[in-house]
Amino acid sequence: MQPTRPPSVSRVLETDAARELVAEHGHASAAEAIRAIIATCRAAGEAASPEAIGMQAATLLAGEARSPLRPVWNCTGTILHTNLGRATLSDSAVAAAAAAMRRPIALEYDLAAGGRGSRDDAVADLLRILTGAEASLLVNNNAAAVMLVLATFARGREVIVSRGELIEIGGAFRLPDIMAAAGATLREVGTTNRTHLRDYEAALCEQTALIMKVHSSNFRIEGFTSEVSAAELAPLARRAGVPLVNDLGSGTLLDMAPLGLPREPTVAEAVAEGADIVTFSGDKLLGGPQAGFAIGGADLVARMAGHPMKRAMRLDKIRLAALEATLRDYRRGRDNPTWAAMRRDIGDIAAAAARLAPRLREVLGPGFLVEAVASTCQIGSGAAPTATLPSTALAVTPPEGVSAECLASACRALDEPVIGRLREGRLLLDLRCLASRDEDGFIGAFAGLAFAGS
Repeated sequence: MQPTRPPSVSRVLETDAARELVAEHGHASAAEAIRAIIATCRAAGEAASPEAIGMQAATLLAGEARSPLRPVWNCTGTILHTNLGRATLSDSAVAAAAAAMRRPIALEYDLAAGGRGSRDDAVADLLRILTGAEASLLVNNNAAAVMLVLATFARGREVIVSRGELIEIGGAFRLPDIMAAAGATLREVGTTNRTHLRDYEAALCEQTALIMKVHSSNFRIEGFTSEVSAAELAPLARRAGVPLVNDLGSGTLLDMAPLGLPREPTVAEAVAEGADIVTFSGDKLLGGPQAGFAIGGADLVARMAGHPMKRAMRLDKIRLAALEATLRDYRRGRDNPTWAAMRRDIGDIAAAAARLAPRLREVLGPGFLVEAVASTCQIGSGAAPTATLPSTALAVTPPEGVSAECLASACRALDEPVIGRLREGRLLLDLRCLASRDEDGFIGAFAGLAFAGS
């Protein structure tokens, strides 16, 4: 018996389905996909019509064209979720970034003088107003800001840091490793839970380049503890003639206490307390694009700006445009999405849950139970790690034969993935981060939900 032979690539390319593939993906990609399907058929000894192979090739290319960076619905109960890109940008920041992508901009061009300028000047005045710092410098994230500070002022010398502040954050970022990479020597003082001013004083020597205060970021030490504030360290640093660096980590321009969250020093307060250099992030509590700030005395900032490493860490025009718009929102008293989510009233979230529960139940179909339940939401990205905000979630219980894990996996496979958290056999979809204007889109995302198995 003659073995079954699939059609040739050229024969499949003559079909209407293949012509559409060529128009959408190009001849080379279409032919390659068709060739792959034919090889699969040949290996399995299966017959397939040219039209069927063209359709299978279309499915293959559609899957390959699906970006892994597609937008998702953040229903995790974490506002600043590192794995989901941290802060979402305001409409004004998005518009500014889009404008910078479409047209040339005066990035390093002084429009008044008609010559070369500095890209950091775009936000210098705004940061001076919002923080009280004399000067500022921008890099691609806060880790880069810390690295640049150490490389500029402490290469071959010592930096005094409390043992209780030798942090490790996501991605195995360890402060001691950053010190070593920058060529600085770490001088640990105090103990894990208690450090006193006298510990810093005893460590001062001719090799001391900096005294550094580091935010604990994603952990808290409680109980029998003692730490020295930046306000207490500032006079000591001045007497010793060395700069005090205050690494705020996330960093906030606004007071979080009115939200019922633990009080964090604002960037302006850190400057006023006497730190010579303050570093912080752009895509966390600031609510902007990924960026790192080093602000402080003009002479010190100028030295960092002149370091060769600065060029390797600088911001591109797109993020800089989004960052300037974010800071202008602060200047105008407008909330960005991060602060809108943190300020959102629990009654408003509960009302959204009441509206959405029956709609989601209808979309999911028979057998699914959808109910509004009390939830808690965390800030995320190292901000207020032990504090939570009250929230409301949609708790989805799947029908018999479908596990909650299977439901969560199916939600992640949607064209616009919905990311929640599993709890006691249910999928919880926290609604604090879902703006009212996005409710229709959120419900629409569940269309076509399919299960591979339970």
